[in-house]
Amino acid sequence: MKQHTPLLASLALSALLLTGCATAAGSVTAPSGPSAPAASTETGHSEGHGGGHHGAGSSSPGAPKADGPSEAALMVCGDQPKDRLTAILDLGQDPHTINDWADSTFTCTYHLDEGDLVISVKEAKDKAAALTYFDAMQSLAKDATPIEGLANLGFPAYETADGSAVFQKDSFVLQVDASDLPTTLGPDDITRNALAYQLSTTILACWIEHP
Repeated sequence: MKQHTPLLASLALSALLLTGCATAAGSVTAPSGPSAPAASTETGHSEGHGGGHHGAGSSSPGAPKADGPSEAALMVCGDQPKDRLTAILDLGQDPHTINDWADSTFTCTYHLDEGDLVISVKEAKDKAAALTYFDAMQSLAKDATPIEGLANLGFPAYETADGSAVFQKDSFVLQVDASDLPTTLGPDDITRNALAYQLSTTILACWIEHP
């Protein structure tokens, strides 16, 4: 997934913006701060379906709560990415998930038969701090390639050869890590890089719709 067709990326985002977004059915709470112990919540198979630019500036959509992740961060474990993943892989039911909140990072792990898909959101204090964190991640990542043009939706972004996509928007750094999955999967043999990218844009569309 070294290059993404600009038109397809634009059309995909336009379609996503029409679908509406909602947060996860459950919530995670834990004392905030780097030394805070992680709190985790397991979510079973869901039966219902509901619901960056460089430089300093505004805070992220859905400001972090004092005792846990923001509403926007919770969206990574919500219906939209879950439904998208279920549709892409043609799953018989929604995947089981476990989520936790620690060190200002909300993590949602999707347990699939082929391995784990991990989506995380780092909530920085402001946009500048998020960009610094993003730049550090990119410099440390192995085989990182910038996602450019319309494919990055106007945000700093990169992907790695092993199946991760990372975007920075406002005070958030979003990472979709599919590195534990096979190179291709699902009935259409989608690459794990393409899967990570599609789930990233699904979440970003939710954040754009609910700033």
